[in-house]
Amino acid sequence: MSSQQILAGFHAVQARLRHAPDSIRDVYLDTTRQDARMQRCIEQLEAANVRWHAADTQRLEGLAHGVRHQGIVALARPRPLAVSVDEVLDALEDRGEPALLLVLDGVTDPHNLGACLRTADAAGVHAVIAPKDRAVGLNTTVQRVACGAADTVPYLTVTNLARALRALRERDVWLVGTDDAATHGLHQVDARRPMAWVMGAEGEGMRRLTRETCDELVSIPMRGSVESLNVSVASAVCLYETVRQRLTA
Repeated sequence: MSSQQILAGFHAVQARLRHAPDSIRDVYLDTTRQDARMQRCIEQLEAANVRWHAADTQRLEGLAHGVRHQGIVALARPRPLAVSVDEVLDALEDRGEPALLLVLDGVTDPHNLGACLRTADAAGVHAVIAPKDRAVGLNTTVQRVACGAADTVPYLTVTNLARALRALRERDVWLVGTDDAATHGLHQVDARRPMAWVMGAEGEGMRRLTRETCDELVSIPMRGSVESLNVSVASAVCLYETVRQRLTA
């Protein structure tokens, strides 16, 4: 893991301020922007004793590497939320809470990953799991699109996804994959049990080994002319089916 994270935009910086202000090293601000939002942010930085510096547009663009920054960029130490899936599951067992996990098989678009993390946070997902070799990782764009969710939902990468899925099964986590060709619909899933939704990559879907490792394959009902949904939208549909079932249980 890199020794430094770049957080660009108000959502990403303020989320880190709320959850781990000590991890922020320096913040760079466009002080020509004098609106109320910038003033509130400066007050929050000073209240947390976080060092900030005035910076021109060229400096901010260079720090953000082309990501839309809204006049604010922070340099921070990475903040791991959990180091392994077992750590997450052990904590859930101690609380007597059924697991809700999201597995992303090869999502390489940072906007999709950021949107998936944001939805995962909203739906109460305990961890997002992805392969190391076919995933975008928590880059600056992901942090911005996630609107702070990258600081609240553990994002765990694994060397061998099929092996990691088999380990989840051994811990009684039910694996439900989405597949357009599946005969069962997502509303037929018993989502009250400990479970993981397994989503395929943009365009390609799940890899063969990932699909074969799932306990159950389901489809999302499609009533219009489009053949499939964006992975972040599909994730939201599936996760909120779990939320619905658990709220009504």
